[in-house]
Amino acid sequence: MRCIVRQQQPLMQEFIEHEHADELAAIDQILNAVPEMLSQVEADLVGDSDRSVGRPGLSADQVVRALLVKQMNGFSYDELAFHLADSICYRRFCQLGQFEKPPSRSTLQENIKRVSAESLEAINRAIVMQAKENGLDDGSAVRGDCTVVNSNIHQPTDSWLLWDTVRVLVRLLQRAWEYDVTFTNHRRRAKRRFREIGNARSREQRVPLYRDLLKMAEETLEDAENAVSQLKRFKEPEAEDLIARLLRTLVLGRRIVDQTQRRVLAEEGVPSSEKLVSIFEPHTDIIVKDRRGVEYGHKICLTAGLSSLVFDCIILEGNPADSTLARGMIERHREILGEAPEQAAFDGGFASKANVNDLKKLGVKDVAFYQLTRELAVTPSIQYIKDPALNPDEDSLWVYGLRLRLAL
Repeated sequence: MRCIVRQQQPLMQEFIEHEHADELAAIDQILNAVPEMLSQVEADLVGDSDRSVGRPGLSADQVVRALLVKQMNGFSYDELAFHLADSICYRRFCQLGQFEKPPSRSTLQENIKRVSAESLEAINRAIVMQAKENGLDDGSAVRGDCTVVNSNIHQPTDSWLLWDTVRVLVRLLQRAWEYDVTFTNHRRRAKRRFREIGNARSREQRVPLYRDLLKMAEETLEDAENAVSQLKRFKEPEAEDLIARLLRTLVLGRRIVDQTQRRVLAEEGVPSSEKLVSIFEPHTDIIVKDRRGVEYGHKICLTAGLSSLVFDCIILEGNPADSTLARGMIERHREILGEAPEQAAFDGGFASKANVNDLKKLGVKDVAFYQLTRELAVTPSIQYIKDPALNPDEDSLWVYGLRLRLAL
């Protein structure tokens, strides 16, 4: 039977004297102060199963703590399993007894992956409210910015994506041999073409190789479709799981074949919104920020306070302009804390006179941008502020320490 928090704690050693151990001890106190946030995590872990039977498993509290250790240090699941077995402080933080067997890599992965994004958001909001109640940060002054979190994918070239499609489908079709499903294995030939394309020096050399690689990908897709129709005769859970995996890869594989034909053979430009850059992380967006090159992942908006406490994190779809995001960030901040901040600072990408007006309507008294854009250059009077404690006027805009009075 799985529980939310262990009522009787096992024999555990105390935290050692170290800066990182002190940090873990402080986080431990915060988590102990808000146990109500773990109910949603426990529901994620249990799902539709009967929670009154079976092995105890990791508690919701332990799963959250293991997740924090993993993210704080950037551990892989293998590394996380090792440190939970080896480290006194991490074992103490994750509520593992001195003589208790540590969880395996597969157990940690299975449990942590069950924690939903909604649960993580609820945990963050519970911590934010506790920080406000304790006077750590009331959210009256915030800093908003955007960044990109990269997906764990390789460089998405057309040939590499086609090779991924072939090898994944072949791996799934090999599992279908148990059900007397036959197919042609193009894996070795596809791999050769993939490497030859990477070594080709001109388009004239690459196009024939692409045609052959596309032919093998299409034949493998046809074999996978035939396998799905044959597997539908079996009602076993393993066969149904295999069908689901094949169908998912078929959909993505067809998109990759289509975009490769358009890009390579027809020399057609494919919009970023239509491109698929990974069959393993198909949600990945193509993000271009300024002149810093192309990144593959997701654009996120962060709102933080004076204490560096992150109040909110928004994962965006696509690559919307920063200037369209300021109002939504403040509206969510008001939803979380019950009121808009008195002061809000953003970088130059958010700067616009419309944003200044919108944020003031939401209740923000002082709005600051770190760069001045042409749209805001409304013949302002510029005054150097020598006293950093001096508050700006209600209708002023702060840019790099300059007070710019706007005609609002």
